Amino acid sequence: MLRDAKVLVVDDEADARDLLDFILQKPGATVELAASTGEALELLHISRPTILVADIGMPGEDGYELMRRVRTLTQPDLALLPAMALTAYARAEERAQAFSAGFQSHMTKPVEPSELIATIARMVEEAGRAMGQSS
Repeated sequence: MLRDAKVLVVDDEADARDLLDFILQKPGATVELAASTGEALELLHISRPTILVADIGMPGEDGYELMRRVRTLTQPDLALLPAMALTAYARAEERAQAFSAGFQSHMTKPVEPSELIATIARMVEEAGRAMGQSS
């Protein structure tokens, strides 16, 4: 289901990163893990993921700042990267802030693995169709 997906997971908690790595590799995704915004920005340029999954509540630069920085990158494949906020922040205001920062999807922790996989698969498919239409 995710065999062509390259997912960059950004979360400051090692257990959360490891769990997402396990969940996403099972259906075939290639997963890169980052513990901070800085690490994520470095990995973006190296691994060229097809989707970004980021926590919001991280020390230093949070997920909102990460997303704002991604959206200002000069490389179109990175600046337009599909992105999901995966966070414990579940209030409507926080959801709106995630979309305003540039995320296309917002899921709350704890996440249901099948819902996470289905949402990522849908986002990757939609991004692939959009890229096909723009070529």
